[in-house]
Amino acid sequence: MIFWVNLALSDNRKGSLFGFSHAWDGLKAVFRTEANFRVHLIAALGVISAGFVFRLTVLKWIVVFFAIGLVLVAEMLNTAIEKMIDYLKPDIHPEAKAIKDLAAGAVLVSALTAVAAGLFVFLPELFKLFK
Repeated sequence: MIFWVNLALSDNRKGSLFGFSHAWDGLKAVFRTEANFRVHLIAALGVISAGFVFRLTVLKWIVVFFAIGLVLVAEMLNTAIEKMIDYLKPDIHPEAKAIKDLAAGAVLVSALTAVAAGLFVFLPELFKLFK
């Protein structure tokens, strides 16, 4: 345990605690370079706003935040995989394409899961408005 703490604190960057500055750099990079990530963030802000309008229960907020997190993490992993493949295999190769397609498919599955979760959370709220 002490070794891990010493290793984490031995980062050369001043003010970096446990490598959080590297994680922050990654978040800034994906926000700056990936339009899809920004689209997902805008959608997340819209869903969060709707959550306040409908005064969601704690359980529904948990579902919403897990769905948002799932999509954002999937998008970031997709970006990391795409960048790694571009670095390792810059020329067009069928296996590189397959790897990128699989990663993009994971984002699609996470987004569809989030949409399903959103329907379960918000449809009952919408029905309450029209009763």
